[in-house]
Amino acid sequence: MARILGIDFGMKRCGMAMTDSLQISINPLPTVPKKELLNTCIQKLNEEDISTLVLGLPLHADGSETYLKKEIDSFLVQLRKKYKQALEIQFVDESFSSFEAKQLIFDSGVKKKKRRDKSKIDQMSAVILIKRYLNY
Repeated sequence: MARILGIDFGMKRCGMAMTDSLQISINPLPTVPKKELLNTCIQKLNEEDISTLVLGLPLHADGSETYLKKEIDSFLVQLRKKYKQALEIQFVDESFSSFEAKQLIFDSGVKKKKRRDKSKIDQMSAVILIKRYLNY
């Protein structure tokens, strides 16, 4: 079975996570600056057997897409130009994923100073996106 790569897309930095080959465990990957996301993603796709890319779908409370969706679409166009192999793209509602990530980090007993590290929240948000996809 192939792995799933999850991305919590942000304007400054992007959280990433990936499943194991059996899609049982989800592991956070280092957070990357947005400008490095394309190259990092292509590197992961070339190194690992990844079948599915899961991205958070940014929605307003009324269900309409936020400005970030256009940025994600632009990223996907660039990705398709550079990575020609088959790759399933799935969107998952990312509503409250950052809140849920903060709560999980808090519940895990991480010290207050480390909880302020926003990259940890981005990583955990990517884990949550994959979890939502697998649960769906």
